[in-house]
Amino acid sequence: MSKPSGRVPLVLASASPRRIDLLRQIGLEPAAIDPADIDETPGRDELPPRLAERLAEAKARAVAGRHPGCFVLAADTVVACGRRALPKAEDVATARRCLDLLSGRRHRVLGGVCLIGPDGRVGRRLVTTTVTFKRLTAEETAAYLDSGEWHGKAGGYAIQGRAARFVRALSGSYSNVVGLPLYETASLLDGQGN
Repeated sequence: MSKPSGRVPLVLASASPRRIDLLRQIGLEPAAIDPADIDETPGRDELPPRLAERLAEAKARAVAGRHPGCFVLAADTVVACGRRALPKAEDVATARRCLDLLSGRRHRVLGGVCLIGPDGRVGRRLVTTTVTFKRLTAEETAAYLDSGEWHGKAGGYAIQGRAARFVRALSGSYSNVVGLPLYETASLLDGQGN
């Protein structure tokens, strides 16, 4: 990927195609994609906002040492129902449990963003979006599970796909629910002079 002229290279510490597409949407092209390989297990009694912040920073720090002289951007998305962080759905049973829990309820999507500058400065943001799902019928849940869109998604759904039809209300950043809050990301970069 090419470096924008006059800018310090930006490294994205994620292989998420959604995050790459979101950055491109605001005219940012990462010079490199270098996913962080960290343990994303929540700490004992760790609340969802802290989890999102901690994981974003841990990802950025894990990658920053490999790219001196660059900006390193990392993010983490946590779907929370009450004080509980929902898992990334890796199997149908987990996705079903998430959808059953979210059906007819309001939940929060917490986006942690961390930017480490070439001078070592660390910028952080935590963004909260509130999403309300309609009550899902058994047929709607089954059809969504059959689609496979839930795989690897926090909370077992992708708002930019078929699950958009489940969203009755949304308050806050839509891009945060997709995977990267764009306003806050651009503000972090602007604040560090990139």
